[in-house]
Amino acid sequence: MTYSRGLLVAALSLLPTMGQAYELSDWESVTEAARGQTVYWNAWGGDPRTNAYIDWVAEQVDKRYAIDLEHVKVGDTGEAVTRVLAEKAAGNDEQGAVDLIWLNGENFAAMKDNDLLYGPWAEQLPHFPLTAPEQNPEVREDFTLPVEGYEAPWGRAQITFYYDSARVDAPPRSIPALLDWARAHPGRFTYPQPPAFLGTTFLKQALLALTEHREALYAPVDEADFESVTAPLWAYLDRLHPTLWREGESFPAGGPQMRQLMGDGALSLAFTFTPSAPAAAVLDYQLPPTTRSYILDDGTLGNVHFVAIPFNAQHKAGALTVANFLLSPEAQARKQDLSLWGDATVLDMSRLSPKQREAFARDGRAAESLPPPSLGETLREPHPSWIEPLEKAWRQRYGAQ
Repeated sequence: MTYSRGLLVAALSLLPTMGQAYELSDWESVTEAARGQTVYWNAWGGDPRTNAYIDWVAEQVDKRYAIDLEHVKVGDTGEAVTRVLAEKAAGNDEQGAVDLIWLNGENFAAMKDNDLLYGPWAEQLPHFPLTAPEQNPEVREDFTLPVEGYEAPWGRAQITFYYDSARVDAPPRSIPALLDWARAHPGRFTYPQPPAFLGTTFLKQALLALTEHREALYAPVDEADFESVTAPLWAYLDRLHPTLWREGESFPAGGPQMRQLMGDGALSLAFTFTPSAPAAAVLDYQLPPTTRSYILDDGTLGNVHFVAIPFNAQHKAGALTVANFLLSPEAQARKQDLSLWGDATVLDMSRLSPKQREAFARDGRAAESLPPPSLGETLREPHPSWIEPLEKAWRQRYGAQ
C-alpha cells in the first residue's frame, strides 16, 4: 500500500493530538505538545456569565496555544465523574472523553478514592506560585481533603446574603435570626431544593450554626452519630419551612431561579455563593439598585473551586496548558471583573506587579449600585462524606416536590 505525500503530511500533523511526549519540568514541551489538541472541558453550564467567560478562555488558548477548547456544559459535575468511572470500568485507560473538569468537594473525593485523577501536576504549573500557597493553605485543601497536586485552584466563593433595602430595614444576621425574620415576613425567603448545590450548601451552613458537634463535621460522617449531630437542623427546618415562599411546598431549582424571584419582587432576601453576584446582577438590571449584600455575623461557608484532569484524558498537555492559563493574572482579573463574571481570584496580590494589580481594581459602576460586602469570617467546608447523607435525610423528611 502506498500513500501520497499530502496524506503523509496530514497524518504527521495529527501527532501532537495523539499524545506527543512532554515533561512537566519543561513547560515549553507541555505547550508544544498541546498545540493542535482539542480539550473537552466539562464545566457547569447553568450561568450565561460563566459560559461567556469560558468562551473567552477558548478564544485566548486558541490564539496563544492553538488549542481548541470545547465547553461541555453539564448540569451536575457528577455527570462527568460518572462518565470517567464508567470508562475505567470498561478498561478505557487512554482514550477518555473528558480532558478537564471543574469540580470540588464531594466529586473530588469520589475521583480521588477511585483513582480517576491524573497527577500530581498542579503545583508544577508556572502560575501556581502566584497563589502564595504558604500564606493561603485553602488552595491546597478541598472540603478538608489535601489536594496533593491533583487539581488546580482557579476561583473562590463564599455564601453571601442579599436583600432589597427598599423593603428590608434590618436583615437577619444569623441562622437563628433568619427564622425569626422569616416568621415576621412569611413567603419572602426560600432556598434551592437539595441536591442543587446552593440548597445543600444552605443545609451545611445551617447545620454548622445549629449543631453542638461542629467538629464532627470535619471528620468522615461514619465516625459520628449522624442523628445526634443533625437533629437541630431538622428541628429548625420544620419550623422554617411553613414560613418560606410557597410555604415550603416547592423550592427553586437553583441560584439563578432564586435570583429571578428576587428580581421579580417575590422574595426580599436571598443568598448566593458568589459574593459579587448581587452587584453583577444590579449591573445587568436583574436586581434593583436598592439591593445590598452582607455576611452573617458568625461567618459563612467558603471554599476554593478547582479544575482536575482525569487519569485517562486524551489531551493532558492541552488540559495542563488551559489550567495554567486560568491562573494567569490576565485570566483571573477578567474573571473577577463584575461587568464580566465577578468570580473572586485565587491569586495573592502580593505576588503580582503593580501593573498586574491594577487590573483587579473594583468596577466603579458597582460602587454606585452595591458596595462590596465585608466578607468577614470564612467557615471551612465540612468533610465531603456528609453531603450525600444530608441530602438523603432531607429528601426523606421533606420529599422531592
